[in-house]
Amino acid sequence: MVNTTLFRTYSGARLPGTDTIHEAGGNAYAFSAEHALAQLAVTGCLGATYYATDENQLEQTLALATKVDPVFLAKTALYARREAHMKDMPALLVAVLSLRDPTLFAKVFPRVVDNARMVRTFVQIVRSGRIGRKSLGTRPKRAVRGWLDAQDDDELFRASIGERPSLADVVKMVHPKPLTPARRALYAYLIGRTYDAKDLPPLVRAFEQYKTDVTGEVPDVPYQLLTSLPLGTNEWVEIAKHAGWQVTRMNLATFARHGVFGVPGMPELIAERLRDREAIAKSRVFPYQLLIAYVATRGSDLPRVVVEALHDALEMAIANVPRVEGRVWVLPDVSGSMQSPVTGDRGEGQTTAVRCVDVAALIAASFLRTATHARVLPFDDRLRDVVLEPRDTVLTNATKLAAVGGGGTSVSLPLAHLNEKREHADLVVYVSDNQSWVDASARGSASGHGASATMTEWAKLKARCPRAKLVCIDLQPYAHTQAPDRDDVLNVGGFSDRVFDVIAAFAQARGEGAGWVDVIQRMEIETA
Repeated sequence: MVNTTLFRTYSGARLPGTDTIHEAGGNAYAFSAEHALAQLAVTGCLGATYYATDENQLEQTLALATKVDPVFLAKTALYARREAHMKDMPALLVAVLSLRDPTLFAKVFPRVVDNARMVRTFVQIVRSGRIGRKSLGTRPKRAVRGWLDAQDDDELFRASIGERPSLADVVKMVHPKPLTPARRALYAYLIGRTYDAKDLPPLVRAFEQYKTDVTGEVPDVPYQLLTSLPLGTNEWVEIAKHAGWQVTRMNLATFARHGVFGVPGMPELIAERLRDREAIAKSRVFPYQLLIAYVATRGSDLPRVVVEALHDALEMAIANVPRVEGRVWVLPDVSGSMQSPVTGDRGEGQTTAVRCVDVAALIAASFLRTATHARVLPFDDRLRDVVLEPRDTVLTNATKLAAVGGGGTSVSLPLAHLNEKREHADLVVYVSDNQSWVDASARGSASGHGASATMTEWAKLKARCPRAKLVCIDLQPYAHTQAPDRDDVLNVGGFSDRVFDVIAAFAQARGEGAGWVDVIQRMEIETA
């Protein structure tokens, strides 16, 4: 008699078997090389994660970047920078592209390496030798010189903050040709050579004058150039008046500490800037960065008008959360591994205080805010009961959600609950790191012994709700999933608000062509 354990009767469509082991030791489905590279590009900050070292992350990224087609590599770099607003990863991918396809590199460099911080990152990556070259080479030098030439004198001086390498180091390496006396004097000023003071750009002369007398008018330079000077409240007020949106967001507690908010009119001015919709869009702010500001300023006695402006700013930052019709279930992972920093451990003074669980909670609270029939079901190795009020602000609900959990990970658990209760679903959204090891996903081996528990439960739900769609948002740079892509399943990575656009398009789409890799493939390399 045939072994019915091995050859049991199976009804319905055959589910794919798992084919890899994830970092926590459970079974999973491996992404394609293209999808894996995209996942690392929009979540990887080249810092150690809960389950992987920074070295592992770099090695995996370099291996994938040499495996995919150069065109996809270029498009991934563009997507990671232009849409996901990442920094280190797009610079790394462009550096690899400079070796793989110099012509493509020249086309995408100006759109990826688009500010001084990105220039310095790109140069440091190349000269480290980790991508296979230690010197910039002809085309990269030309590209960097092109960036320098495109900046006006004031922009270039404002960009001179930052080290390792400094902008002065970059100038020494690429030898730009100054076309005006002012640019010649500025380059000499930056690299410590002799210059004629009368030829310096007016902003540089104003800064040098201010260094001798801080009671004068504060020049319009980055505050980092001023903080080493003996500044009082009046000077900090002037800095706050001229600060950009991101500088304001990052220095609310500093402004409070230096008495800025005690000056009449300043709380209102700062609040107006924080809730400026155009400035929010221009700053490429992550919604979670507003959570950082909110958490950092608790206990600093900020004026109420400024706190309310932070709430307003976040509501604007998540304005493109899809307004999906029907029943939406949002499933944030609140397990122990989600307690790690969302951008990885980057060392003392560089590691964000915001954890993966904070971002998961923020995304869940955002859906609750915009979807009429949304429900949030937090989980780790059990379901967590959290009472959320849709009318509360996103920040308030996110704080509640992030305060629970810390156990093991069972990604299939909330789907099993929906099936047990026979709940209807039109869209199910996971926010996790996919490190499921408590449920049946942990059994078997990487040789493909059976479907994941998540896919098994999803098949049951689909039998009841045939039009339902599943979205898995992964916040960490791992190359696998608990539910492989297909017409009704989307895997997307990252923690910028661009993720919401991809989900919206997928939720409205029918058939093929709505996957995340498809979105990246549609990026335009040529510009008008």
